[in-house]
Formats: sequence, C-alpha cells, structure tokens
Amino acid sequence: MAHDRPAVDTQFLAAFADAWNRHDIDALMSFMHEDCRFHAVGGPDLLGRSFVGRAQVREGFQLAWQTFPDAAWLDGEHFVCGHRGVSESTFKGTKADGTRIEARMVDVFTFRDGKIAVKNAYRKDRPALPAAH
Repeated sequence: MAHDRPAVDTQFLAAFADAWNRHDIDALMSFMHEDCRFHAVGGPDLLGRSFVGRAQVREGFQLAWQTFPDAAWLDGEHFVCGHRGVSESTFKGTKADGTRIEARMVDVFTFRDGKIAVKNAYRKDRPALPAAH
C-alpha cells in the first residue's frame, strides 16, 4: 500500500544526488515514481523541456551525461517539507567543444508514495567558461 512507504527525507535526496554523480541511470530511476516527470533546465517551453513517463525521464537524465560527460553536482544541500523538497548544488560540466559550465542550481521535487514524482531543475544563467588548456 502506498501509505506503508517511508517518507522521503534528506538522506533520500543525498542518495539520489550520489547516483547522479556516479552516472548510474538504474539507481536514479529507482528513486522515480512510476508516473514521473522531469523538467530540464533549458528548453522551448515555460518549464524548459519536459520529459513525461519513465522512458522519457530516463532519456532526459541520460541527455545530461551525453551533453556533459564529466557532469558533477557538488556541495549538495537538501531539505524536505512534507511532499515537497529541494536540493541545491553546484553543477560542473564540460561540453564536447571544451566550454565549461559551473553554476549553482536547484532541483525542486514533488514526492508521491515515497518516490520522486516531479523533478523540476533550475540553474543560474551564467556564461560558459572558456575551455581549459
């Protein structure tokens, strides 16, 4: 039954962040609700690009690592209040052309049945850093 699942807490969000840093798609998806959504930091719509359902969310998560093969989310801080939560971190990543992103970001979560139903990502709009030489 849904009410038998443990409540989401900050350790849950820290473990989710750790799976991102390991680039472990199967672990990430284990945190996601069956009926999940992911709203990426960029895209054509008001919420960025939205991925709806497990297959699309999986694809959206993997796009982060395809765009930034060395992607890392560092200095994480997490809080949970009821069925909502936030993770704040520093995103660092390098694109194929060598340009780098380093900016603070937040994920705003909605939880359902002890899982993440919605992951809505926001990142500071900082100019790309030059390629490292």
